[in-house]
Amino acid sequence: MAQPDVTSVSVGKALPVSVSKTYNAAIALFGFLTAVGLAFGIHAMFIGHEAAYNCTREIPWGLLIATYVFFVVTSTGLCLVSSIGHVFGYKAFEPIAKRSVFLAIVTIVAGFMVIGFEIENPWRMAIYNVISPNLTSNIWWMGTLYGIYLFFMLIEFALLQMGRHGQAAMAGLGGVIAGVAAHSNLGAVFGLLSSREFWHGPYMPIYFITSAMMSGCAAILFFTWIAYKANGWQMSEKMKNSLSATGKLGALLMAILMFFTTWKVLSGIAGHPPGKYEAMLALIQGPYAVNFWVGEILMGMVLPFIIILGVKAKNINAMFVAGTLSVIGIFFMRYDLVLVGQIVPVFHEYGVLDFPKYLSYFPSLHEIMVVVGGLSFAAMGFLIGEKLLRGHVSEGH
Repeated sequence: MAQPDVTSVSVGKALPVSVSKTYNAAIALFGFLTAVGLAFGIHAMFIGHEAAYNCTREIPWGLLIATYVFFVVTSTGLCLVSSIGHVFGYKAFEPIAKRSVFLAIVTIVAGFMVIGFEIENPWRMAIYNVISPNLTSNIWWMGTLYGIYLFFMLIEFALLQMGRHGQAAMAGLGGVIAGVAAHSNLGAVFGLLSSREFWHGPYMPIYFITSAMMSGCAAILFFTWIAYKANGWQMSEKMKNSLSATGKLGALLMAILMFFTTWKVLSGIAGHPPGKYEAMLALIQGPYAVNFWVGEILMGMVLPFIIILGVKAKNINAMFVAGTLSVIGIFFMRYDLVLVGQIVPVFHEYGVLDFPKYLSYFPSLHEIMVVVGGLSFAAMGFLIGEKLLRGHVSEGH
């Protein structure tokens, strides 16, 4: 691994007092919001999920599941993109590796925090996962594989900290294998539900892996720019080239996702497939149309793709804007994916008059605050990592 390029950065130099105060204030703010989110989650456990959350028997998965998917998708994407450099040996991606591995750990833990409050008795999952495994359950495999994935990521990061890059690469390979297995299995959690036509099919595991890598690229562009601004550093050419390569990969994946999305819409409309057609109409011209066209399509893919191509992946500030838009759009993707798959009543084809055309859902205050807590935890973890680990300088700046 190349030695740190510190010719253009003030590594080890204390931040100016005003910047340091702002930095510490940001950590304190995100820490406070994390605590508030935890308090709301614990309160929900005491009063009962049926009283705290707006999920119902008809729509059992809400904002917390969507946020969990957002976090684990981002974590897997960070792992996969970072592995291109230090696991598979592509030099251009090496400078982003260490920060990406750290962020992969932070985001997966944030995802576990959110899903922990969605599961009414999360400690039972940990216990019975071991003493009473159900090998036919996708949910069991999801929990097990993500646990293995987190283990490999922790080992990889520890080895990177110790400078043992060969062994870290082996642990990283284990993380890649576990991450791909876990993430494709997460897609199968949706894709194997034959009663939910919007999700059902072999498309979902492939879509999840592809969108994960796009999410990873967007997160790297977003967090790396913030890291340099927060640390008051000037970016070296080595890191700029690495972000340029990441941006180009992200643009390619956005193009692939646009292709996937086009055929998803067409397959949901052509022939009026029962259940899927009604859900697709809700997405493209119904109650979720703004989320889809503005959030998913415009912010998540089209604008970032145009920006990256427009600057030829050279302008770091422009790519930060692209990464920011994409991260926000990806959140809409996860939310729409989870909710639109449930809003069509199961017995819609029978014309039951007691059911509306679309079921409605809006997250409760408890759900929103738990998500705010999870996002704040990720932000706090990122800032603390930058401070304690000196901006991950061993990867070369």
